[in-house]
Amino acid sequence: MSRLLAATLTMVAAAALAVGAALGIVALLEATPEQPNTPLITYENTGQER
Repeated sequence: MSRLLAATLTMVAAAALAVGAALGIVALLEATPEQPNTPLITYENTGQER
């Protein structure tokens, strides 16, 4: 097998692997439910102005 063919096949395999990994990451991110946006700390409003 010539070096040019081997390099081309390696490049195609690497590109396919990168695209597959990217699509897998996007699928995992979309499958994760969105977290509620609730504050960890709440301050009571005493009516005093700063």
